[in-house]
Amino acid sequence: MGAPWSSCAFASLLFCLLSAAITQRVKVLDEVTGYLGQEVTLPCTFVPTGNEIKVSQVTWMQEAAGRKQNVAVFHPDHEPSYPLETERGRLRFKTQTLEDATLIIGPLRMADEGTYFCEFATYPSGNEGGITNLVVLAKPTNTAEAQEVKASNLELPVAVCISDRGKPPARITWQSGLNGNATVSEVTNADGTVTVTSYYRMVPTKEANGQRITCIVEHKTQPQPEALPVVLSILYPPEVTIEGYDDNWYLSRNEAMLKCTAKGNPPPTEFIWSTANGPLPKTVEVQGDILLVRNVDASVNTTFRCQATNRVGQVSTDQPIYVRDKPNMEGAGTTGGIIGGLIAAIVAVAVVATGILICRQQQKNRMDREEDDQEGPPAYKPPPPCQLSDETEPEAPRYHELPTLEEREAAADAGPSMEDEYLDQINPIYDALSFAATEEEAAMAPMSTDKAFIMSRAMYV
Repeated sequence: MGAPWSSCAFASLLFCLLSAAITQRVKVLDEVTGYLGQEVTLPCTFVPTGNEIKVSQVTWMQEAAGRKQNVAVFHPDHEPSYPLETERGRLRFKTQTLEDATLIIGPLRMADEGTYFCEFATYPSGNEGGITNLVVLAKPTNTAEAQEVKASNLELPVAVCISDRGKPPARITWQSGLNGNATVSEVTNADGTVTVTSYYRMVPTKEANGQRITCIVEHKTQPQPEALPVVLSILYPPEVTIEGYDDNWYLSRNEAMLKCTAKGNPPPTEFIWSTANGPLPKTVEVQGDILLVRNVDASVNTTFRCQATNRVGQVSTDQPIYVRDKPNMEGAGTTGGIIGGLIAAIVAVAVVATGILICRQQQKNRMDREEDDQEGPPAYKPPPPCQLSDETEPEAPRYHELPTLEEREAAADAGPSMEDEYLDQINPIYDALSFAATEEEAAMAPMSTDKAFIMSRAMYV
């Protein structure tokens, strides 16, 4: 039992090695990608391992419906043959040699996609070949646009995004800040491509008009997703207002005016002026959306009506007019108050700005003085001496008045004063300047001291 099992195993291994050796002599790519409408190259070469191998013919076959069909054959004694060719020149060998059987196909069709066999007829080994899988891709055409719908309370498709004739099918998503959702459908075309369609649905409102959403298309043939912006178009009838009436229309006023303002999608193209009672007064002039009153009189004391029209509908609005005998001064006062307030505000701002500039200048001057004090001598200067006028006589300094005779007699009785003793101590010159009194002077003015002064001691202080 063991010997037969070993023989079978050895035979299987040998077959695998031979198959591998044969396969290695034929060089092909496992998979090749081509694009619809363009050329594609299917490489196939034969590398002989010895001189004993002879190649006689090269054949390309395509598998279709479970069976192989010859698509290209080359024999050195005959011209290349393309049995399934319906368009001359769409298939061709790169070089007409038995060593290189590389095949070029183009322009590619979706029917070209499939499994291809490159086969070499050799002697004595027999046929040797390789398998290549051809994948055909189709780059789609991507578009996105808004769907015009009227404003309503029902959910409707407001935008559509189409990825047409792609292979494989594209992936479509939406980027939006609105409250909506998307639907996606696919259709396979006769050539094998796929068309993908996506609708963005929401309840259309006039507020959504002009909003932007974005369709994102991802496909294998694109290096990055393609972004397609869409501006929504929601149709709605006009919204009409009348401007220009200031409640100050009075008799004989000149150039009064009303303007009819209307918004809508599409924009209103027609404006009709009238009054609530019928036709317009003869004193008014209509200029499209403008109603002009050259001279106000009693005939314009009425209600004016403006009707705006677009292809969605017609809408009108009224403006009552009251004609006064005299101008409305309250309105003028209010206007004057506003103007006065503006002027006061401007003046206040100017005062504040001036104050700020003055403060900054004072601060700068103070800093300059501090810098001068640090760099130079003190900035303080003593005040100049007081100047006496010519009319005022200068008063002599009163250091010490001479005592009278009575004061001297009283002082003699009381003894030397503390002032005299102090002066004697600090100014001994007093004694040097003194001399003995004569008998007459002693008799006339007896004193407790034997020294007589010719000057008051205070004179020498």
